[in-house]
Amino acid sequence: MKQVPYSVAIARKYPEHIAWAVTWDEQNSRPDIIVLGWAMPTSNKPPMLAVSIAFTRHSHKLLAETGEFVLAFPSVDMAAATTLCGTKSGRDTDKMAECGLRALPASRVRPPLIDGCPACFECIVRGRLDTGDHTVFAGEVVAAHVCEDETVARLYNWSGEFGPAVRP
Repeated sequence: MKQVPYSVAIARKYPEHIAWAVTWDEQNSRPDIIVLGWAMPTSNKPPMLAVSIAFTRHSHKLLAETGEFVLAFPSVDMAAATTLCGTKSGRDTDKMAECGLRALPASRVRPPLIDGCPACFECIVRGRLDTGDHTVFAGEVVAAHVCEDETVARLYNWSGEFGPAVRP
């Protein structure tokens, strides 16, 4: 092994899973979606998932205010929606409407599930840790949902290009 700058080594992590954190915007009475590469399981008992969101993001404010989110894994067919949700701010864009995404009611939290995602997890924030320029929000999974079509494939990030887990 040779020592290299962080930026060189971290580029080797791809493909990276893509997740969406769906939050609720009380002021605009609508959901908001932020695209994340930084999401992970943190506990099995109770089941917990964590997301890392930059302080400057609108979704950071929403999640800090409400303490609830849905962690959704978008499908390969959601690449265009992922691009839009990752490049526009929910401060001034209704991302759900602009992407044509269909919200489904969650059972335990205010943010909705997203129809067509392979899996969605309803989470209530149980802990948070500020780390540099991000906050890690740890959410207890209070309900889990999967797409009825088991063939729906998750979307991955191939260092700026979106696609399935295995490149054709």
